[in-house]
Amino acid sequence: MSKIFPEPVKNLPDPDIPLKGISAHLSQGENHQIIFMEFAEDIDLQEHSHESQWGIVLEGKIELIIDGVRNIYIKGDRYFIPKDVKHSGKIFAGYADMTFFNQKDRYKEKK
Repeated sequence: MSKIFPEPVKNLPDPDIPLKGISAHLSQGENHQIIFMEFAEDIDLQEHSHESQWGIVLEGKIELIIDGVRNIYIKGDRYFIPKDVKHSGKIFAGYADMTFFNQKDRYKEKK
C-alpha cells in the first residue's frame, strides 16, 4: 500500500469492510463516519444503496454508476451519492479516497 495517509489517520481503528485488498481507517462521529481507504486490487461493487455518501479521490480511479449514470472519477474529483440511490461500480487497484457517510453505523470497527 502507498503512504498516502499520515500516522494519525493510520492509527484510527480499522473498519470491518468485506472487500478484498482494502486497507481502511475509521473516524467515527456522533452521526456520521469518515473512512480513509486504499485498494491494492481491482474490486467490483455490486449494486446497493444506503444513506448519502460523499467522497474525494486521493489517488487512482473509480468507476461509479449512480442512478444509472456512469462516471469515472480520478485524483482530485469529488462524487456524491444521495440517500437511497442505487449505485455500483469498479474500484481500480491503487485507488485511495476519503469518504463521508451520513450514517453513524455504516461500518463497525474491526475486532
